[in-house]
Amino acid sequence: MNFTRWSARLPGTQRRAAARTDTALSPDRRADGSVPAARAEQLTDEDPPALDVPSVDELPVRDVLDRVPALVALLHGPEHRLAYVNDAYVSAFGRRDLGARAREALPELDEPGLFPLLDQVQRSGRPRTLKSRKAPDGRSYTFTCTPVTETGDDGRDGRGGRDDRGVLVFATDVTDHAEAAGRLRASERSQRETAVTLQRSLLPQKLEEPDDLRVAATYHPGGTEAAVGGDWYDVITLGGGRTALVIGDVMGRGVRAAAVMGQLRTAVRAYARLDLPPHEVLQLLDGLAAEIDANQIATCVYAIHDPNEGRLVYASAGHLPILVRDENGTVQRADEPTGPPLGTGGWLHTSGSIALPPGSTAVLYTDGLVERRDEDLDEGIAALERALSGAGGSPQVVCDRLIRSAGVTPDHDDDVAVLVLQHPARRGADAELFRNAALELLGGVEAAPRARAFASGVLTSWRFPTDLHDLGVLATSELVANSLQHGTPPMRLRLRRTDRRLIIEVTDGDDHLPRRRRAEPGDESGRGIAIVATIATNWGSRRTPGGGKAVWCEFVLQKP
Repeated sequence: MNFTRWSARLPGTQRRAAARTDTALSPDRRADGSVPAARAEQLTDEDPPALDVPSVDELPVRDVLDRVPALVALLHGPEHRLAYVNDAYVSAFGRRDLGARAREALPELDEPGLFPLLDQVQRSGRPRTLKSRKAPDGRSYTFTCTPVTETGDDGRDGRGGRDDRGVLVFATDVTDHAEAAGRLRASERSQRETAVTLQRSLLPQKLEEPDDLRVAATYHPGGTEAAVGGDWYDVITLGGGRTALVIGDVMGRGVRAAAVMGQLRTAVRAYARLDLPPHEVLQLLDGLAAEIDANQIATCVYAIHDPNEGRLVYASAGHLPILVRDENGTVQRADEPTGPPLGTGGWLHTSGSIALPPGSTAVLYTDGLVERRDEDLDEGIAALERALSGAGGSPQVVCDRLIRSAGVTPDHDDDVAVLVLQHPARRGADAELFRNAALELLGGVEAAPRARAFASGVLTSWRFPTDLHDLGVLATSELVANSLQHGTPPMRLRLRRTDRRLIIEVTDGDDHLPRRRRAEPGDESGRGIAIVATIATNWGSRRTPGGGKAVWCEFVLQKP
């Protein structure tokens, strides 16, 4: 085959004229300054003649292509008939019949998907490249397809029509690079799977189920190309009908962020058992976060729901605002206070509150749900508010709808955590299972018998069995007696029942918390809390926001 009839149209190059005699320098032109005069005077007949080095255009094309290590094939015409294959191609795939169509002559190009590309290159006249495609021989190649045009003997292009065009296929072996990239991707996948596994194992495997709330949560790790982050959430029952809810985000990605998240979540559960106000919990977390890793900070919001108050008391450390949707679909955004992220130090956090009446839904979330690179953060939060306004159904349904409305897909570039809680509006027979009764403890010694009589009447009206009735009256008597002896006014007795438990609580104005201790035989006091702890399923105490304390106990109801 005559290669001088073909001219490759390579990107960014121009075809030079076949003959370069016109550009050769004559002796006269040298004297004109092409060669320095001083240099010309030194030339003598004794000097060795200059070597005759051919230019690139004078090199035989076929000799060059036969010696390159890359695989080369030349296809001609609209049917892509094989015009040439070089020695490297023959060594890789064997000899091929010249003149045959490429689909029959070069079947090895089908698996990498090269045939549609040949048509595209021939139509457009532009080169195309397929990177790192595996061929039937098991090796990986990068294929470059370049259009070529047949030329006449005078060096000028022919008609340039479709029948004159061909495609030069140039395949470079990149197997080593592909295998190295594959090993790197496998290593990254393994590290990411480790981080995701660690992340999920540190999140609650099953959410606690408060009596007065319905909760659901979801966690979506970032896409396969993104390292897992430190998003987390938790639901903690505090006793006495109260529930703590927390969500946070550790800045950074990978196993380290997940490990820091796990330590913070464990610390939150420990601090929650102290039944502290939200801002005090964040204050403790702030110091701990700095000790864990001073280079990593975290955002967090910690909230407490008290069914007796109908509000959500919260504190935020640089986290996004809580959203609350009422029964009519109106969404309210929790206002300040918001402090800096955990780990920054030097800040006194404060607590705020937002109403959570029956029939309302609250949403806690991380920035992956609302933050987009091409949008302002406030726009993302506003879009979430609109989605929440129209989101009804169970907490899990609300979770799913918010995730879909935010466009979170498996390849989302950031972690997403969402925690949804509902305070259901109970009516009819269901409402009979959730009852409250309260009594102000006024007067002196007569307050104790009046409290016992009140508790007995309430428990009777709630149709509790005799044994639970008697235990409830005894616990009421001991808690009231303890408050009368060690507390200060105002004092109040509150009884509450849910579908799962009976809760008895006494509040007073003294902030000294009682503790259980062993009473000696001669002691005249100290047995009240011990009796309560013995007969009740659980008991505890906490300081109240306005000063004072609350001491409570609860009895788990037997399922009918």
